Amino acid sequence: MRLVFSGGSAAQSAAWIPSVDVRETADKFVVQADLPGVEANDIEITTEKGVLTIKGERKYEQREESQGYERVERVSGSFLRRFTLPDNVQLDKIEARYTNGVLEVKLPKAAEQAAKRITVQAA
Repeated sequence: MRLVFSGGSAAQSAAWIPSVDVRETADKFVVQADLPGVEANDIEITTEKGVLTIKGERKYEQREESQGYERVERVSGSFLRRFTLPDNVQLDKIEARYTNGVLEVKLPKAAEQAAKRITVQAA
């Protein structure tokens, strides 16, 4: 199963969309998001109805023309990323760590259950 990006109008209305890497290992999914300039307390991670949502805000740095800016490319404002979760993610064991502008969310997989044979009884 794969972790799937869910686009949509909410993501399009965000001020900026951070770059994200998603990888799968034998026992977990890992989502890494580049969030330079964002404070950890400005990041919100939720799961609801099989969707992982990462949202937050990079605060606007006030710039005045008198400071000599000729070009401003760093975007400030809110961001939002959503991912549809596979059924085998253990929601109660999700961990998130934010270090040096990179958010890492670990989503452990549940152990696969073997198929169970059901005996049919004659009436």
